[in-house]
Amino acid sequence: MELGKQIRKYRMETKLSQEQLAERVFVSRQTISNWENDKNYPDLRSLVLLSEVFQVSLDQLVKGDIEKMKVEIDSQEYTRFQNDSTIFTILFIVLLIVPIPLVRTLKWMGMAAYLTLFGITMYFAVRIERYKKKYDIQTYKEIVAFSNGESLDEIEKAREAGKRPYQKVLLAAGCAAGVVVIALVMDALMRSF
Repeated sequence: MELGKQIRKYRMETKLSQEQLAERVFVSRQTISNWENDKNYPDLRSLVLLSEVFQVSLDQLVKGDIEKMKVEIDSQEYTRFQNDSTIFTILFIVLLIVPIPLVRTLKWMGMAAYLTLFGITMYFAVRIERYKKKYDIQTYKEIVAFSNGESLDEIEKAREAGKRPYQKVLLAAGCAAGVVVIALVMDALMRSF
């Protein structure tokens, strides 16, 4: 992609070091280096800050990268990501429905089948997270959405909502409570046999 070259070019033109640019866009010097070497891609907020620092439009900054990003979003890897997401969703729903029927009909074998199904579901969950991290899908989608005229405020609001620290704590507590409830139900079922 061309963005790394663009960032380096505009940084040199403005006579800023990586450290100085990093301070202005609120990231580390290493992050600037990674952007310039195309190791990763800046998020939308950083792109807007970069365009302000360099006093160029966002279109000038990203140059031809928008079309390349659209191709990357539509690539074969993204299709695999979508397929894995669908499989994970189906498996998760099945995990919620089948524990009691499995244990009642197959007893210990049902418990083993349920644990196997749980393991497969977690495998797909990990794959999905790896795709998201490897291809930085969310960032690309934000930039493409912005280039299609969606307001920055909507994108930033959605992003900030996902960053609220208490959400992770609540999610972890909810998952732990769910595991305890399932364990208690399974224990009660096993004692009834």
